[in-house]
Amino acid sequence: MHADLLIEAGRVVCPATGRDGPGAVAILGDRIAAVEGPVTARRVLRFPEGILLPGLIDLHAHPAVSGSKFGVAPDAAMLPRGVTTVLSQGDAGADNWPDYLATTIDASRTRVRLAINLSRRGEAMPGGCLELADDADVDACIAAIRAGGAAIWGIAANVSSVACGATEPRLLVRRALAVAAQTGRPLLYGLHQPEAWPLAEQLALLRPGDVVTYCFRRVPTPLLAQGRVLPEVRAARARGVLFDVGHGMTSFSFPMAEAAIIDGFPPDTISTDGYARHVGQVPPHDLPRTMAKLRAAGMAEAAIFAAVTAHPAQILGLAPEIGQLTAGACADLTVLSWRTDAAPLADVDGLVRPGGCWEPLLTVRAGSIVAGDDRAWDDAE
Repeated sequence: MHADLLIEAGRVVCPATGRDGPGAVAILGDRIAAVEGPVTARRVLRFPEGILLPGLIDLHAHPAVSGSKFGVAPDAAMLPRGVTTVLSQGDAGADNWPDYLATTIDASRTRVRLAINLSRRGEAMPGGCLELADDADVDACIAAIRAGGAAIWGIAANVSSVACGATEPRLLVRRALAVAAQTGRPLLYGLHQPEAWPLAEQLALLRPGDVVTYCFRRVPTPLLAQGRVLPEVRAARARGVLFDVGHGMTSFSFPMAEAAIIDGFPPDTISTDGYARHVGQVPPHDLPRTMAKLRAAGMAEAAIFAAVTAHPAQILGLAPEIGQLTAGACADLTVLSWRTDAAPLADVDGLVRPGGCWEPLLTVRAGSIVAGDDRAWDDAE
């Protein structure tokens, strides 16, 4: 077999197939041509200390070139950090969906999908997106989803007090579920404060395939009490409700994550909730660093890799096109290295844990090298 590009690595890891060991991935055009067998290639890149993974998938962030107060350009902020696919949490609603499609989804090299905001204005206004109940327009949201097709994965229903203010969260969830019932789409759900609406009642409304984000918050919606995962949270997972990290500025606590993992409750997916305030941070707030924080919290490495590749690919309905290293899949690849001398890992409260951090060395999107100084490892044949 002859390929355009062959990437060799000390570890080739594919959680979807169970592969983990030295090897190489061959690329022809925008497809993975082979993971096994003899291959000759026009270019060979060698990363003897690197970890070659499917392109990383961030299930909750804010990719938006325009129109969102939280938005960051995904090709500038995410693609160079190893993320080849990202799901937007509500950056656009029914009113500004066409602009979002044109300026972000269609114009980006990064693969972008949208959890459309229940608010028809998305995140285009100051303040909470659902502070005005009339913005939660069921008919408009349904029409946008039907027009958007596969680019719109689901519905962003963040009913935290920051997002909905004084609006009754039960009303908003009823409207979000009405949209979901008519369109067959899942929810990306942000919980309301349990003292105002019991957590068990909220979780009971969610369905298999719905995703609860901000799962390791310390306040205001902890999923644990006295170091143990709450029974209603376990019952929701048993029914098929999924749990996502959504780190952000306020939603990742080392003590919460450590207690949950010790109690046998790791997250289904790891995400950054990366948005405009993170731009320019040193060290960068990115998916590899968020993964390293879960490792420091005790999550198994194999589970971490699955939570940013195979699992989100399945949740997005994009497997086997992405999220795995198999012949015929899209050639989205990320090479990471482990740095023991990286900056300390801190949670949103400033608590620090020792340990190293993954750093991106190379990003390949649809067969093209889009980030990384590949010249240091380039051997033409």
